[in-house]
Amino acid sequence: MEDVFVAGDEVAYAKGAIVSKTVIKKTTGTITLFAFDKGEELSEHSAPYEALVQVLDGKGQITVGGKPHLLEPGNCILLPANVPHAVKAVESFKMMLTMIKG
Repeated sequence: MEDVFVAGDEVAYAKGAIVSKTVIKKTTGTITLFAFDKGEELSEHSAPYEALVQVLDGKGQITVGGKPHLLEPGNCILLPANVPHAVKAVESFKMMLTMIKG
């Protein structure tokens, strides 16, 4: 990966799968790119850290604390620490997850 890149181009769709690529991994946090094929999902879970999701391509449903949100490219949503959340690909979609551990 070069210094300048297009985030959505760094992770490819795979049929029936969720693909991820770590961009930065530090003790203070991580940035990870995800590509979800249509219908793929991450079941409800929580994390002890705050995070920001930015949708890069397609449409995804992010449920936070039981409330669903339909997100499109350019949309962002905050995931508070210790609040259950889930992700579902309404259509194939890509997102960037920034997790802050500090």
